[in-house]
Amino acid sequence: EVQLVESGGGLVQAGGSLRLSCAASGFSFDDYAIGWFRQAPGKEREGVSCISSSEDIIYYEDSVKGRFTIFSDIIKNTVYLQMNSLKPEDTAIYYCAADQDLITLAAGQGDYWGQGTQVTVSS
Repeated sequence: EVQLVESGGGLVQAGGSLRLSCAASGFSFDDYAIGWFRQAPGKEREGVSCISSSEDIIYYEDSVKGRFTIFSDIIKNTVYLQMNSLKPEDTAIYYCAADQDLITLAAGQGDYWGQGTQVTVSS
């Protein structure tokens, strides 16, 4: 059974940092692109960052460039999102997703999704 489990969310002050984790089971990162998405109250879900299965393609949404970093630990089958210099507008539920096709994943149509973790940034 394929599972994605996010963790690491919480409440942080503006300017602070959080590291989100997405632990995968039931498949190998070697075969799947992994991405982070977020949905704020009253807004549509948006892509934050994606990394290809070979880790040679990495995408960041413009508003997080220079502040967020996506990276993976193949041994732990876990993908991380390091979030620095957090802003109140980063407040959202963050989801990780996986798909064998990076383009499909980046379009928000990944095959597998986690349950989400709440990130709240206070001003």
